[in-house]
Amino acid sequence: MKSGAVFWGTLIILVGAALLAGNLLGVNIWPFLWPTALIFVGVWFLVWSRVRPQPMAGENVSIPLQGAVRADVRIRHGAGRLTIRGGAGSGVLAAGSFTGGVRHEENRRGDTLDAEMRVPEDIWMNFGGPWIFGPWTPILWDIQMNTGIPMTLDLETGAGESKVDLSAMKVESIRLKTGASSTEMTLPERAGKTAVKVTSGAASVVLRIPDGVAARIAVESGLAGITVDQNRFPRSGGGYQSADYDRAENSVDIKVETGVGAVDIR
Repeated sequence: MKSGAVFWGTLIILVGAALLAGNLLGVNIWPFLWPTALIFVGVWFLVWSRVRPQPMAGENVSIPLQGAVRADVRIRHGAGRLTIRGGAGSGVLAAGSFTGGVRHEENRRGDTLDAEMRVPEDIWMNFGGPWIFGPWTPILWDIQMNTGIPMTLDLETGAGESKVDLSAMKVESIRLKTGASSTEMTLPERAGKTAVKVTSGAASVVLRIPDGVAARIAVESGLAGITVDQNRFPRSGGGYQSADYDRAENSVDIKVETGVGAVDIR
């Protein structure tokens, strides 16, 4: 039985039993119920810290291209650690190890493969609730993507760490939405023109632009700290832009909307 099911099942039984006993005996147990529940939760944490299992073995998944020549990819990771890089085989859209599980759906639309990878809906109950996220967190995804076909990438992450290396991929459009997290993303090196949209909350985001790739950068920020390498991307109007942006063979058009956090573009 999963640890989360054990925890919640035991807690519900104890609370129900206490309420029933109070009703039968005519005793008001409410002043004692919640302190007792907190004690139980604390004891559970102490026991779990000693007996918790090691991280689960990764579930290996491979998503074939199905003959498509381009792809629209959505990744919904949530919390934990996410790694994305090139390296999938020629007939494969994505392959990797998904500790904590993955739900994936694919749909062929003309010459395009629509694909979505997301965290299973029951992940919280299966692994014990929000306190799982530590050095033993089960939601660890390591994904290799196809580098031979053009694609769009729509990425949403929650609390955790993401390392995304798109340098060898042909990504035409990137959308990153992230919350309280740390994200490092290397943008495509030879994808022609790439549109990048970043929306972040209380997050740390680092965007690396490969040498030889021009950039136009627009930033809307609240209390965030914004750092842009102005030796490569000098100020231009209300943003930043490479001197050779309009004539560059490979370029990125970056739009950042961020709240409280830090954004570093280099």
